Amino acid sequence: FTEYIDLIVVAFVSGAKLVWPAVQRRNGGQSQDTLGATRLINDTQAVILDIRDDAEFAAGHLPNARHIPLAQLAERAGELPAGKPVLVCCNTGARSASAAGVLRKGGREQVFNLSGGLQAWKQAGLPVVTASA
Repeated sequence: FTEYIDLIVVAFVSGAKLVWPAVQRRNGGQSQDTLGATRLINDTQAVILDIRDDAEFAAGHLPNARHIPLAQLAERAGELPAGKPVLVCCNTGARSASAAGVLRKGGREQVFNLSGGLQAWKQAGLPVVTASA
């Protein structure tokens, strides 16, 4: 009987791993690693949206990023150009996943979360811009 329980657990875990990406896409859109994000930016002129607070944004952000703090996103989403993909960024990718969900619920279809956020971007050696004083 215990060998069956082990099989059931393995089957459940495997099934959950297969279903998780679909759940994630439905809630917040697809995630892009740094390579996928740079391709998205270069190939489609995606809008980069940084949803961190003012101090975090000023300390460093992706080049050409637009800044709309997460708390203001629902009312300011209309400031983003229509018809372009949106790459959402925060520090680690957690808040931006939630922001991507806000944009999707607002009718945006091409919304992508930067997996790992600014930390992954920096770790990959990609450029970061800081606000000038």
